[in-house]
Amino acid sequence: MTNEKCIVESHEEIGSGYRFLVFRARFMAPQICPGQFVHVKVPALEKSALRRPFSVFDAENDRVTVLYKTVGRGTLALNAVKPGDTIEVMGPLGKGFPEKCDGTAMLVGGGDGVAPLYALAHRLVVRGKPASEIKLFVGGRTKEDLLALDRFAKLGVEVFATTNDGSYGVKGFAVVPLDEEVKKLREQGAKFELFTCGPDGLLKAVSDRAMSLGVPGWISMDRHMICGVGACYACIQKTVRGNSRCCIEGPVFAAEDLVW
Repeated sequence: MTNEKCIVESHEEIGSGYRFLVFRARFMAPQICPGQFVHVKVPALEKSALRRPFSVFDAENDRVTVLYKTVGRGTLALNAVKPGDTIEVMGPLGKGFPEKCDGTAMLVGGGDGVAPLYALAHRLVVRGKPASEIKLFVGGRTKEDLLALDRFAKLGVEVFATTNDGSYGVKGFAVVPLDEEVKKLREQGAKFELFTCGPDGLLKAVSDRAMSLGVPGWISMDRHMICGVGACYACIQKTVRGNSRCCIEGPVFAAEDLVW
């Protein structure tokens, strides 16, 4: 973990309040594993607010990309950051996804939960896993909540998109096409693992499937990690070993470790 002053390279809105923030982090970037997060000290709020946690969308060479949604005072203030500005960032933090997958990697996400899933997909491809063995199942309320699909497509990842209102892809939830593809893989006797990040309802649905199918399931819990270093105990998740801190023992947990 490092605390680094980083130069902002780009900062762009991609629609519906979602933004990509890209910064240079020479020491931090090489250490980041998919599923880990960083803590950003928001300029103009340094003296009055805690840092804000963001999942890493991508980390390559000395460049880190985070995907976030403007939802409150902190992220609204962060909107003002411009290319060339300096921001203070601490990371990488937490426990990420395994970077190996036995068989097909089935990635299931909702909203900005796709951020760590893209980091994982990119890392798997870079390390030689065929993109044909990575599938993304993503859901949103409307098509505006489906993020970065073009970037997954550029990796060669097959994308199964769903929306609650039917405005894009299949109408319904991401687990519908997931179940269909899982059925095909099981009929073929093929191995696969489940990876997910998003709202709790989706996480539990994927976790339940991993447990009932007897396959590895890796669940990234979305909790407000205030301090990022395990001191405040604000991001507690119940597990079979008792209360665990998502910022230290997580945010990624094995499905069999979680207590819902």
